[in-house]
Amino acid sequence: MRWDVVTWAAVALLLMAAETLAPGAFMLWMGFAAAAVFLGVLLVPGIPVLAQVAAFVVLSFVSIQVYRRWFRKTGRQSDQPLLNRRAAQAIGLVAPLDQAISGGRGRIKLGDAFWTVEGPDLPAGTPVRVVAVDGMVLKVQEA
Repeated sequence: MRWDVVTWAAVALLLMAAETLAPGAFMLWMGFAAAAVFLGVLLVPGIPVLAQVAAFVVLSFVSIQVYRRWFRKTGRQSDQPLLNRRAAQAIGLVAPLDQAISGGRGRIKLGDAFWTVEGPDLPAGTPVRVVAVDGMVLKVQEA
């Protein structure tokens, strides 16, 4: 039994299995590199261990760069870009002021939540339109 062949096969399988526990494609591509070294030592017996490790390091680096350049989807577009941005979802909505805007700040109720608003001083009950967001503060103007 050739231990170098068995070792590289085990390393390849372990790295690919580890990817299921910590997804991110990093270990998967290192597993591909280990599989390539496995095939190399299987087909060409007598490769020194240092050369095997060096080949694994180089192939790991190259395979991760290949993944990063051609397979990783950067800037994926969502069909709901405002899903986790509740304040931004309010832009364009019209609601009456729950609390008058005095000194530039007031409050409105949207759905089941109260929001702090900033805008021109207006009395309670005045309909306002949300025109912008600054953190968790809605910028409004009279509708």
